Amino acid sequence: MRITFLAFLMLSLFSCDLAFRKNDERINALNAMQQTDVDFAQMAEEKGFRKAFMEYMEEEAILLRDNHMPIIGADAVQYISSINDSSFKISWEPQGGDVAASGDMGFTYGLYQLKTETEEQRGTYITIWRKQEDGKWKYALDAGTQGLEQPEE
Repeated sequence: MRITFLAFLMLSLFSCDLAFRKNDERINALNAMQQTDVDFAQMAEEKGFRKAFMEYMEEEAILLRDNHMPIIGADAVQYISSINDSSFKISWEPQGGDVAASGDMGFTYGLYQLKTETEEQRGTYITIWRKQEDGKWKYALDAGTQGLEQPEE
């Protein structure tokens, strides 16, 4: 009886340890993915929209944009490449996100702001991220909606 209890106790502790390690891996993946979104936003502010979106895009990425059908893969690359980003600045701030239990796919969401010389646009975004074979995170899907009211000054 005592041996059965000890075996059960050891198995339970081992299982708990695996669950905690798995949870730590998931939390580490979530932190890395969220940091990638912060780095992505910083690159867009410092080096421009086009360079940042090309750098963080996976090969078959999907863009969801106003007045467009989904833009996928090579068409997404062409769409981003054709944007003249010298006439506007974009910035965004992640508000949250989550990652799959496997730690290889997740999403971030937040608020963005786009400024031109004559207008300012605010909205929300969601980005779906996939962990690449080299361990880096790239976006698989990016979507934004415009229409948030401007803050009162």
